[in-house]
Amino acid sequence: MTIPQEVADTIVDPKAYADGKIYESYAWLRANNPLGVAQPAGYDPFWVVTRHADILDISRQNDLFHSGDRATTITNKAADDHIRKQTGGSPHLVRSLVQMDAPDHAKYRALTQAWFMPRNIVGLDQRIRNIARASVERMAAKGSECDFVREVALHYPLHVVMEILGVPEEDEPRMLMLTQELFGATDPELGRAPGAAAVPGDIGSIQAVLADFYQYFAKISADRRANPRDDLATVIATSQVDGRLISEFEAMSYYVIVATAGHDTTSSTTAGAMRALCENPDQFAYVKEDLSRVPGFIDEAIRWTTPVKTFMRSATADAKVGGQAIAKGDWLMLCYASGNRDEAVFDEPNRFRADRKPNKQLAFGYGAHLCLGQHLAKMEMRILYEELLPRLKSVELAGEPKMSQALFVNGLKSLPIRFEFS
Repeated sequence: MTIPQEVADTIVDPKAYADGKIYESYAWLRANNPLGVAQPAGYDPFWVVTRHADILDISRQNDLFHSGDRATTITNKAADDHIRKQTGGSPHLVRSLVQMDAPDHAKYRALTQAWFMPRNIVGLDQRIRNIARASVERMAAKGSECDFVREVALHYPLHVVMEILGVPEEDEPRMLMLTQELFGATDPELGRAPGAAAVPGDIGSIQAVLADFYQYFAKISADRRANPRDDLATVIATSQVDGRLISEFEAMSYYVIVATAGHDTTSSTTAGAMRALCENPDQFAYVKEDLSRVPGFIDEAIRWTTPVKTFMRSATADAKVGGQAIAKGDWLMLCYASGNRDEAVFDEPNRFRADRKPNKQLAFGYGAHLCLGQHLAKMEMRILYEELLPRLKSVELAGEPKMSQALFVNGLKSLPIRFEFS
């Protein structure tokens, strides 16, 4: 039942998520110990859930497996103690949808859900297409080489979600920097702590980043209450639950989740899709030949990249998962990137295949916590590649891709490419 120490240590090592070693550990676990207990030094023991079926089973039982009772991202004991002292007992520095359970989760999700439903985002098609075309033109202006992450993948979804949220364009660089500092806190190039002083559990820099977010959005919130607009910031600033305005802390948490997850994961998948085209010329030819294949290509890029690697759950009662007894209070790590490479579900899981059908990828989660922005994310990526592929005659790597060192949300931070436009 206990996972070998070397594998357990890999699961909490940010470098393993950058160099791909995590996938070797996942493959070993699926084959040998698909639901075992990890006990890395300094951490409370936790179950590592690596099979697609078990992740689904837990995700559909939201009353039995809570998000909010313990930390929703893997946190060591020292950090957990520090956070609880700071918050008066809560394991969370923010209180967003991610940290909520019933009945609050459904109430707070309903506040913005309409904005992200397919029937509403279809009206954004032309606005998003214009942004996509501008991104393609910026890439074309670079000549024959660029860093696709820094020139296109970071800025395109950022601009889309900030326009919807209501953040002025001149503030987008600040939002990007803060997002990278938050999700890349353990990366030596992205984190705020100098020279990667931040390690899992060193949450001082994360608190500082959140404080900057809160300071920024407090002004936005005050403005929207005084001067409502047709944007998501106004919805959040003026939202009521159970007949009262949501608290300032809840509003700030809502802004942060939209302003970070709303673009960072889409950026990662957009870049991962381009890397797949560079590394698989046959897939580039296949998708370019018929643009109706772009949605399938995007689904495969989502599976392949899986930017949100893990989320934590805790058992509210004794339970069984995959035949294994789980005790009340146990902590479980849902390893989405492992589920998305599960040999029992995906034929040739380690191959990128734009024609994969069905594609039962889990990157957006499942059940009540299914990603609110999944339809918008897919739409953004589809539109960008619909605009880009007809112009792109050839593309290849022009250097070594670099991944971020992060346990929770990780993706490409650099993708040098060489290309030819028509």
